This record gives sequence, structure tokens and C-alpha cells, in this order.
Amino acid sequence: MARRRGVALDGVLLLDKPEGLSSNHALQRAKRTLDAAKAGHTGTLDPFATGLLVCCTGRATKICGAMLDADKGYRATVRFGEETDTGDLTGNVVSSAGPGFAGVSETALREVMSRFTGSIEQVPPMYSALKRDGKPLYEYARAGVELERAPRAVTIHSLQLLSLDGSQAVMDLFCSKGTYVRTLAQDIGRALGCGAHLTALRRTRVGPFRLEDAIALDALQALPDPKTALLGLDQLPAGLMPAK
Repeated sequence: MARRRGVALDGVLLLDKPEGLSSNHALQRAKRTLDAAKAGHTGTLDPFATGLLVCCTGRATKICGAMLDADKGYRATVRFGEETDTGDLTGNVVSSAGPGFAGVSETALREVMSRFTGSIEQVPPMYSALKRDGKPLYEYARAGVELERAPRAVTIHSLQLLSLDGSQAVMDLFCSKGTYVRTLAQDIGRALGCGAHLTALRRTRVGPFRLEDAIALDALQALPDPKTALLGLDQLPAGLMPAK
């Protein structure tokens, strides 16, 4: 029996990725819901992360390269007092501030945050998909192997503190491609001397696209005609589609 390939659809779906799904699993579910023959996304989110996943179908997949290079926005929740091997809540605690840790002051946090605004250097985390000798770094990390990684230049265009209760902060940031928010949280914790890791991450922006215009996966699946959620090629921001 011939494998069903779906129909030719050209457009962009702004998907609000749920927690617990990989970006590819979320994409494949959306693709099946749309019955699209061809689809791709424009930048991976970790399974624990949520928010804007720009999914492209048909001819709109031509914008994927440009969107990978686009600046991105995030809302990050950072827990102070413990550092994990992954930089987030999915990892194992590797250091802690100890029983005497009384939390972080707003003055200290704002001062440290100011050091991480603008052009900075980050050492990519071992738990990442970057490859060394054809193997992703996370495979080495899972085997207990730590490799030297050269620092990379990234840009934090803005970093705003939204709330702080001493042990946890919520921040909004807008950053260049290649920025690891997990590493940013870890580096801020180290600068404060108490350690830190991400407990939640929500992507709010990818280039010209914003989370408030996205649809949740379950809402997409509940639509009488899910294809109505697609942005047509004529609805995309000017200059985004490459010339024919």
C-alpha cells in the first residue's frame, strides 16, 4: 500500500509548543493535523520548554534558514541556590549554596544581570546538540565525558527582571541566535556565588513572529478545519520569502 503523503500546503503555523514534547514531535503532530505533505520548524525548543514554534509547510519551508538566524525572545524562570549538570530542572544537582543560603537580593541580581547584557561570551553546555567528531555533545555528557568547548560570542539585546522572591526570579530576554538560556541562568548563578538553573522557559518571539499570535496544539486539533490556522504566503512579513 502506498504511504499517504498528505496535501500540498504553503504557509506558516505559529504553534504554542506544550511542555513534554520535543520540537519534532510537536511538528509531526501539527503536520498530521494539517494533513500537510511537507513541514519543518525554525528552531528547537527543549522538551521542558514551551512557547513559540514556527512551523512551515510547503514552499514556506524556504524561510526556515532565515528564521534559524533570527533573534529570539524568552521568558525564563530561574531558581537560585542549586546548579544542575544540564542547566535546567531535568538535570542532577552538582552544587548548592548550602543550608545557610538566604536568597538573592534584588540589588545584587540587577547588578549581575547588567554584566550579561550586550555582547557576551558563552561556553556551550555539554547537554546540547552541538557535534564533536560526528557525535552530539549530549552523548558524551551522558557517558560522563566532559570535553573542552570554545566560548562563543552571543548578544543579549535586553534582559529584564519581572519578579524576584529571593529564591526564584522571572526574566524576559531578547537575544541573538545561538544563545543558550540555560547557560545564561547558570552563569548568573555563578556570578552571584550561589548557583542557579532554569525551572521554566517559554519562547515568546522568533524574528517578526510573536507568541500571542500562536495556537496551542490541542486547540489546533479541535478546529473544524485546522488549515485555517495557517498564515498564507501573502500574509508573511515583507521580504521574508526568498525571491523565486
